[in-house]
Amino acid sequence: MDPLTQGVIGAIAAQTASRRAQARLAAGAGFASGMLPDIDVLIRSDVDPLLFLEYHRHFTHALAFIPVGGLIASLLLWPWLRGRMSFARLYLFATLGYGSHGLLDACTTYGTRLLWPFSDLRVAWHNVAVIDPFFTVPLLGLLIFAVWKRRPQLARIALALGIGYLSLGVVQRDRADALLARVAASEGHRIERGGAKPTLGNLLVWRGVYESDGWLYAVALRPGIFGEDRTSALVRTRLFDPPRDAPWIEPDMQLARDVQRFSHFSDGWLSRVPGREDLVGDFRYALLPDRASPLWAIRLDRQRSDEYADYVALREVGPDDLRRFACMIGGSCLTPFADAGQ
Repeated sequence: MDPLTQGVIGAIAAQTASRRAQARLAAGAGFASGMLPDIDVLIRSDVDPLLFLEYHRHFTHALAFIPVGGLIASLLLWPWLRGRMSFARLYLFATLGYGSHGLLDACTTYGTRLLWPFSDLRVAWHNVAVIDPFFTVPLLGLLIFAVWKRRPQLARIALALGIGYLSLGVVQRDRADALLARVAASEGHRIERGGAKPTLGNLLVWRGVYESDGWLYAVALRPGIFGEDRTSALVRTRLFDPPRDAPWIEPDMQLARDVQRFSHFSDGWLSRVPGREDLVGDFRYALLPDRASPLWAIRLDRQRSDEYADYVALREVGPDDLRRFACMIGGSCLTPFADAGQ
């Protein structure tokens, strides 16, 4: 998630184990340690644009690395906190803050290598968006009050509230998955793989994606809480197949290797970017949940096939996009869904 949320959760986790006299120091240590795993964003190369994709949410986020990460955070903080607490207490607070980071990231959709070095599986539970003020703001408020009053009990309440919100996300994800299955069935499609992912800042509207018979489908889903289930129209695009769609790419080319790397990162959800035959993107993520155009892609350049592929971000947001997204959250831009035959 965003750095502020990671810091807030790290501070809350650390403060739950503190005594009142050290509540503020624990929160500070946990806040700093909670953000530290994202130092992996510095692992990048001017020559190889895809290197940062391979190492973001990698070993620094793994469960096995938590004791090491806690130690690194403690050593970095020790010059400022020396004499105010023992190193053992600092290590406890820093490790709790550091350890919360990977678990929180795994709740989002991007995927986190929690099980490294034993597995390269990218764990993603899809129960909260990478930015969600309904999650962050209440917890931040409770944390500030807990620090001000030196009351670790408030941090424990905040932790329970956060777990409750993430649990609500699990419920909503399962309801969105069920709605996606009904949408596919109404079209006569067999879902070969797929699922629902939360959209930014809410647990109401979800992006449902699935693969069926060589096609990738996307739909906006709004499982009804007090009203009807609502959906958008389906959009679809062909699954990118290099031998069919780019036969000029030879296996020994650097571009072929980069397509494979990007496919691994994207879990095989590759598709052409609409209107851009030179771009292949990650179909799982889009600016709006009912769009086929992805958020990021790589460029297939015939003239540079032996060089590293360019990474291209496709994140331009216009006023119409914001209005339509707000309309989806309100539900009026989506259509009540009825199963076929009803």
